[in-house]
Amino acid sequence: MSRDTTLQSDIGQLNRVISPDGTFKRKDATFRSHVLKGGEFAPEKGRYHLYVSYACPWAHRTLIFRELKGLQDILPVSVVSPRMGSQGWPFANTDEFPGATTDPVNHAQHVKDFYLKVDPNYDGRFTVPVLWDKKTGTIVNNESSEIIRIFNSEFNDLISPEKAQLDLYPKELREQIDELNDWVYNTVNNGVYKSGFASTQTAYEAAVYPLFDSLDRLEKILEGKDYLIGSRLTEADVRLFTTMVRFDPVYHGHFKCNFRTIRGGYPNINRWMKNLYWNNDAFKSTTNFDHIKTHYYWSHTTINPSRVVPAGPVPLIEPLN
Repeated sequence: MSRDTTLQSDIGQLNRVISPDGTFKRKDATFRSHVLKGGEFAPEKGRYHLYVSYACPWAHRTLIFRELKGLQDILPVSVVSPRMGSQGWPFANTDEFPGATTDPVNHAQHVKDFYLKVDPNYDGRFTVPVLWDKKTGTIVNNESSEIIRIFNSEFNDLISPEKAQLDLYPKELREQIDELNDWVYNTVNNGVYKSGFASTQTAYEAAVYPLFDSLDRLEKILEGKDYLIGSRLTEADVRLFTTMVRFDPVYHGHFKCNFRTIRGGYPNINRWMKNLYWNNDAFKSTTNFDHIKTHYYWSHTTINPSRVVPAGPVPLIEPLN
């Protein structure tokens, strides 16, 4: 008899991640191995498989890196349906949705199936992204910040010299990138979730005010600049983009992050975001607003029990000029 994993898979049961004071507590990822030449998980063409959701900002990071680094032929990808129900992320054979795919590796119906295949006693959440090793039949890593670092450097011998030269975490900027990533993650990337999932007024206000303080800070950083750090694209831009592109369509209303919209209150952030989206196909081609809006408004039934998906904003992202 299989055990009940609903509390691990059903996003509608938020009590599992809400502390007694009403604050949202995100658990750390569990699988934290690295792809490394000469290591247990060596870089090889076709050995690994990436599982993602277009809706998820954490998974979106890995999709952008996959495109930027030209890993499409080396690293196949499967995309779940955005409608996360009681069993978690489903594949297209369970919930057919435009853009969703099946799982050709594990033939799973839900993401949870291959988590439990690896560890029947796994007690964490069934999250994406997941980097899967087909050779050993296990999860290599499910922490997006580490997967993008793997993509940045560990497959360089298998891709074109042009793509290999692209370094989104250059040594001379790492200290600045790490410092910015730290406060942006705590107050912005995760801050929107802490605001949206807060179950008390105190917890909500403890998250939403720092969120907008940080957006004000980012607005000043981007004054007259195309990138956050130095004069080049880095992982800091990718990590912020996936939150900002979801802000007006989802977080502003659904997560009550409604001091200001990005388009209406942050001209520098908005210009930076539009430049990335419209001028670099790695950002535009991996942004699926249908999946994004459907996931949040359909799946989070504690916040939106009607599952009605708003029609706006119009446009979803403003034109470049």
